[in-house]
Amino acid sequence: MKNITQVLNQILVIAILIIVIDCGAQTPEILNLSDVQIKKSGVYNYWLKMGSNTYGKSNSIPVIVIQGDTPGPTLGLTAAIHGNELNGIPIIHQLVESINYNKLKGRVIAIPGLNAISIQNDRRRFIDEEDLNRNFPGKEKGNRSQQYAYKIKERVLPSFDFMIDMHTASFGRVNTMYARADVSNDTLRKLAKLQGADIILNSKGMPSFGGVSKSTRTMRAEAVLQGTPCITVEYGNPQVFQNNIISRGLKGIYNTLKWLKMYPGEIEQSTFETSHCKKSYWIYMNEGGFLEVLVDLNQHINSGSKIAVVKDAFGTIINEYFAPEDGIVIGKSTNPTNMSGGRIIHLGIMK
Repeated sequence: MKNITQVLNQILVIAILIIVIDCGAQTPEILNLSDVQIKKSGVYNYWLKMGSNTYGKSNSIPVIVIQGDTPGPTLGLTAAIHGNELNGIPIIHQLVESINYNKLKGRVIAIPGLNAISIQNDRRRFIDEEDLNRNFPGKEKGNRSQQYAYKIKERVLPSFDFMIDMHTASFGRVNTMYARADVSNDTLRKLAKLQGADIILNSKGMPSFGGVSKSTRTMRAEAVLQGTPCITVEYGNPQVFQNNIISRGLKGIYNTLKWLKMYPGEIEQSTFETSHCKKSYWIYMNEGGFLEVLVDLNQHINSGSKIAVVKDAFGTIINEYFAPEDGIVIGKSTNPTNMSGGRIIHLGIMK
């Protein structure tokens, strides 16, 4: 009889565990971040619906809400609007793991994978080969990327009081850790400085590359237009997790929370020297060949300095490239195979 009772008790325990696990797995789906109504401090997970796929199932993105114990602002963190720009995701994960939400004022709404469709397919662009970050404000009845951008504009951005848009370089390129911000705005300039970046680049958020219509803008520009102070931070390289960059990025997020008086503690001063650039541009190849970039990230270069050589298929040097003016290397190509029009370096021009 005792053995039967023990077996029944074990079965009951297992059944309870299955119920608990199953309930825990049921992350709620919402249609708008404004649907989030939380009164108790803690960490809450949601799926935010962004449309549906061929089978009529939801295309949803993960949302993490860190709810503080007392009222305060909402800081929005969005990672990977380009599907290969991943370093922002572990920054968000480490924030969730380390923060004491009982000391938080207000809330953090973090999206560790804004372009969920492209992330799972190891792609940068959206499924229709459009760049989501060049398609705001989007269109309610537009094509696939326009509708997706429109849903971000309507369902995500209005819930933020402040925002950090988390990027990296793209395939075939590497970046310093740098921040893009309209430095004529005191709040945006301060937000950029708090990140401890290698470079702060003055930028208003309009698409700088990509050949898109002047009627479109970046997500950062859209957020600012809605009245939400927003900066972009480029956290290094694509399709990888870089521990040093992630650590620096996490420190920048905590600095932001402390400056907004959302979290206790002193702002940590950066050990990295920050350069300030008034503008930047890419230097492109005139003709194709095998490219060797001769300069390093964050390197200060002088006008006339040799920055790259290009060889043909037989190893003969067919071109050399020189810096057109003094500047600093923000990013550079890592792909030796390049055709005419290929990128060489992203040159920042300092004040």
